[in-house]
Amino acid sequence: MKRIAILALQGAFAEHEDMLQHLGAETMQIRNLVDWEDFLGEKGMDGDYTGLGLVIPGGESTAMMRIMRDEDLFEPLQEAIRGGLPVFGTCAGLILLDKVHLDTMNITALRNAYGRQLGSFFVEAPVDDIGTVPMTFIRAPYISEAGEGVTVLAKVDGRIIAAQQDKQLVTAFHPELNEDTRVHAYFLSMVS
Repeated sequence: MKRIAILALQGAFAEHEDMLQHLGAETMQIRNLVDWEDFLGEKGMDGDYTGLGLVIPGGESTAMMRIMRDEDLFEPLQEAIRGGLPVFGTCAGLILLDKVHLDTMNITALRNAYGRQLGSFFVEAPVDDIGTVPMTFIRAPYISEAGEGVTVLAKVDGRIIAAQQDKQLVTAFHPELNEDTRVHAYFLSMVS
């Protein structure tokens, strides 16, 4: 059984949890260091992440960074992701994985990239290896720069909105807010 930790500091973490459970994964909400250590167990604490994964949902990236630091989660999460723990970041989660924040993915994110007028919108667009999926954007970022090792999976209006680097997957949109489960299934396929 695949076990997925969901960073439950704010945002649409419950929707991610519902979708992952629907796909047969076991989930655990992470709010502090004790939760994280319980999730990893002895195996994960030794750097064996087999069958484990992490979702960093949308929310407000500045607030999430502050809470991660206050709860002593920043360094343990960074270490696990750098050590090969599969991670899926949506919206603010994309921002948190970039070079400026957790610095685990070779991307630069542009926050609130669509401005107020297009703060929220919906499109359907293709994602490599997945197909055309519904995409809900809420005050979304996009990737302004994808460096070495990053595979661009999708663009909307010429802007990078989904990418992968090794076992890190990011989307600027919120797949958890639609009924299509293929993006989450793709992430689960990354969890060995």
